[in-house]
Amino acid sequence: MDAPARLRILGTGCHHPAQRVASTVFDARLGLAPGSSEAATGVAMRGIAGDDETASWMAARAAERALQAAGIDGSALDAIVSTCAVMEQPIPCQAALVQRALGLGGSGIPAFDINATCLGFLVALDLVAASIAAGRYRRVLVVASEVPSRGLRAGDPITAPLFGDGAAAVVLGAAAPGDDSALLAWRMETFAEGADACRIRGGGTRIAPGDPRNDDRDAYRFEMDGPATFRMAGRRLPRLLARLLEAAGLTLEELDCIVPHQASGGGLDRIVQALRLPEARTMRILGEHGNQVAASLPHALHHAIDAGRLQRGQACLLLGTGAGLSVGGAVLRY
Repeated sequence: MDAPARLRILGTGCHHPAQRVASTVFDARLGLAPGSSEAATGVAMRGIAGDDETASWMAARAAERALQAAGIDGSALDAIVSTCAVMEQPIPCQAALVQRALGLGGSGIPAFDINATCLGFLVALDLVAASIAAGRYRRVLVVASEVPSRGLRAGDPITAPLFGDGAAAVVLGAAAPGDDSALLAWRMETFAEGADACRIRGGGTRIAPGDPRNDDRDAYRFEMDGPATFRMAGRRLPRLLARLLEAAGLTLEELDCIVPHQASGGGLDRIVQALRLPEARTMRILGEHGNQVAASLPHALHHAIDAGRLQRGQACLLLGTGAGLSVGGAVLRY
């Protein structure tokens, strides 16, 4: 059993883009029968960021709500961590842009990124918990803000209607004496044999923008081999979950709330069935928000807390997959 890290979620928040787009719009655009896109993805509606809703701006709005819920001012933060999968721009780091969007551009608060695609928030939980335990930080803002709608192939009937834009934020701090809030267990495993299953090939130094040797515009769009991803994740997740629960000293029945990455309707169904997760305790927000990439897990966690489905003292499982291919999870006592 892992030694619990004394970690407390002080506040959460999210931002939903003003524009809402129904899946029937994709049906019409792709020449499909009404209801086809929703049936294929499990998504009925999603937010689409407007031209004035940049990723850093949305992150700041979610952060303001999380800070308000935590009862602290942004100037009291010891660090700002961004966990987005696709940055607003390559340089500087996304967290610096979020700091500026929060009006803290002259604060000197350390700001840096963690990129583990859809599992970024889980990685941040572990690293922030260790930093707080070491006495380096007291209060840390973790944000995830994604605009996947800008990087999809419009003619792909699977990915185009699957994703949604949005942002989520969590303020983390140390649990006070007598407070049983804690990160009970954490685990992540990466199997790079699946690195090509989910990818954006262009935009880095291998396929650089404007490179005359490459005219493949789709290199800058998201590509996903859904069946291969589900097969690989399905093989790895049961063992990871067993080890995670053993480390936390809990059984599946003792979990009060389960928050999975909102990958797709079919993916969620397969995870629930394969891992025998109790449906009544499993958070599903995919239908109204789509797959929000790195913002998916903290967004679903925020909804669980906001709806009263996760209350103080209860145990929560966070679980997901990410490009890489990675599988990961965390058990925390809220």
